[in-house]
Amino acid sequence: MEIWILATLFAAAVQTLRFALQKRLKGLGLSTGGATLARFVWAVPLAWGAAFWLTAGDVPHIAPAFWPWAMMGGLGQIVATFATITLFSLRSFAVGIAFTKTETIQVAAFSAIALGEAVSGTGLGAILLGVAGVIVLSRPQRISGAGWITPATGWGLLAGGLFGISAIGYRGATLAVESPDGLTRAMVSLAAVTLFQTIVLGLWLIWRESGEVGRVARAWRATLPVGITGVLGSAGWFWAFALQNAAYVRSLGQIELIFSLLISVLWFRERPRLTDMGGMALLALSIVGIVWAA
Repeated sequence: MEIWILATLFAAAVQTLRFALQKRLKGLGLSTGGATLARFVWAVPLAWGAAFWLTAGDVPHIAPAFWPWAMMGGLGQIVATFATITLFSLRSFAVGIAFTKTETIQVAAFSAIALGEAVSGTGLGAILLGVAGVIVLSRPQRISGAGWITPATGWGLLAGGLFGISAIGYRGATLAVESPDGLTRAMVSLAAVTLFQTIVLGLWLIWRESGEVGRVARAWRATLPVGITGVLGSAGWFWAFALQNAAYVRSLGQIELIFSLLISVLWFRERPRLTDMGGMALLALSIVGIVWAA
């Protein structure tokens, strides 16, 4: 099995665990911004330590294009996260979430335009199958007609587009690090991006939410596991981006939804709906198609 596939599967599995840990932070009185900062702030020393160890202190040459790509990816991820959170305040939340799942289609388009990395016909078909499966899994109830045309539609498409731009930014950044080793390129890129995101989000919280940075620091025992799982998951994503077209990586990464559903069934003993089983079947077919096409 190719390394990018293993890296993506690892990233998706660890990200599922991180979401569960991060959800608990809301009970500590942290805001959404504070809980998000917790993901980045502890990741910085871990990512930088890993990058220093991999390079033995001899950082590879970084092309000038690296910084625009890295900042585009970092900002795209932050704003996309906040756009997704905005959906929680809308009654048509399910519609918006369904539209965020168009991310993989948008990644395929952005990848072809910005990086000249188009997917094959088989790959596009597999991506579309995966989007259908994700939408089936993400819709808690049937919605039809004008129910799809809501403010949540716009927020969902915006979030999906920004997550797509973020993936392209990270792929571009890893390609701008001049090293033959994919893991080295991934960790150097991750170290730079996490530091940038921590500074940007930290300054935002200082401006908009006085005292929140201090609350994150005081809750370090609870936030540290989030940082560790966050940096491990991000390392997997960046490693996969360093080796493969971002569209294939993000499409395969949707296996995270299958992981989440399996946890709900095996751990929480929740009974899946018939539509859940259908969505999982579509995702499974999509994953097989993506691996075949790549």
